[in-house]
Amino acid sequence: MKTVLIVDDLIDVRLSARIVLESHGYRCIEADHPDSAIASIRQNHVDLILLDMNFSQDTTSGQEGLAFLTQLKSLNYSIPVVVITAWAKIDLAVQAMQYGACDFIEKPWKNTRLLESVQKLLPLVSANNNKSETSPLAFETNNKQLLEKARRIAKTNANVLITGENGTGKSMLAAYIHQHSQRNAQAMVSINMAAIPENLFESELFGHRKGAFTDAKAHRKGRFTLAHDASLFLDEVGCLPIALQAKLLRVLESGEYEEVGGSATLTSNARIISATNADLNKLIEQGTFRRDLLFRLNTLVIELPPLRARLSELPEFAAFFVASHTKKYGLTALTLSEQACNKLLAYHWPGNIRELSHVLERAVIMADANTIDAHDIVLDNHGEESGALPLMSLEEAEQKLIAKAISHFDGHVVKAGEFLGLSKSAIYRRIEKYNIQVKEI
Repeated sequence: MKTVLIVDDLIDVRLSARIVLESHGYRCIEADHPDSAIASIRQNHVDLILLDMNFSQDTTSGQEGLAFLTQLKSLNYSIPVVVITAWAKIDLAVQAMQYGACDFIEKPWKNTRLLESVQKLLPLVSANNNKSETSPLAFETNNKQLLEKARRIAKTNANVLITGENGTGKSMLAAYIHQHSQRNAQAMVSINMAAIPENLFESELFGHRKGAFTDAKAHRKGRFTLAHDASLFLDEVGCLPIALQAKLLRVLESGEYEEVGGSATLTSNARIISATNADLNKLIEQGTFRRDLLFRLNTLVIELPPLRARLSELPEFAAFFVASHTKKYGLTALTLSEQACNKLLAYHWPGNIRELSHVLERAVIMADANTIDAHDIVLDNHGEESGALPLMSLEEAEQKLIAKAISHFDGHVVKAGEFLGLSKSAIYRRIEKYNIQVKEI
């Protein structure tokens, strides 16, 4: 097993790198300063070093990192070094290379980029032996192509439509596109189109003036105003009632709108990112979605496949969620065993990435060791074991699914709703409709 020394003064950074690398078959040790790093090298066999460039001296010059590289060379340690820093500058990168570094990564890094660098410098070996063979936790990901496409799209101002099943990560991809756009200095503005009552649609999107209607006690800015120089994410756009689509179409065509109760015509420069799990072309055939609205939304289209169709990427997602939930609950570093990973890979994932996150959140909380093992992974295989669904009405099926989801998430209604693709208001309406008993946590 190859050993990577992570040298960084921030424990969160070390933890993040450690979880990613250990989930892919590497052994990791940590040091919070160049001095302790040298001590670790003297006490341990180290195959590669991840080195932050700045510590206590200052936060931008990189002099401490360069000094460490000089010391490493003077001690005749021929260990490949990958430099990591939040202050990526070409001249500093060149200097680091001149001092012996092999690669240069900017923080916050992408996990795929980190792994590429490490795997380029070290043959990936199995966690169980020292043979140079691919670990069961290693993967060849198509996610790189997806993210590359998203980055290219992000550089434009064209409207983007993201399609895919519930839980495939559409909102995460929308945020990724915004973060890599020229508008990222402003926060992305989001709205769930399925959750807007018809009588509040114009107010939510376009704002209202004080006194415009009974409860309008103050002036309120709408989402198009708030997202003027940013990105506006229209989630579940396929759920928008046909009667409201013309009002959305107008602002998408001209950028013009009026606040409710106002007479002045305003304009918005918002970049529109929308998402849906519906087949919009089918909805157009059924007469419930406007074709001209679709043409305004789908200048560029990204389709997110279900998790069951991209299982080669599951280990990367799993490592990310384990790291995220570990940090969230303030727990020590955890890794996935081969058996746990294989159990995840064998599951059919009807809830996609969202379900994977929930499963691993529970595993992180319940794990009683430093490793998440197969028995820590609790999956719902009832549907597969039963072989067939009993015949029932759609309302009965919906009621059973909601009740089962709430039970699965231990009474947490919002999490159950997110898993089912329902907004907070939507799931509470259904709980009231079906008189589902909920003992909330």
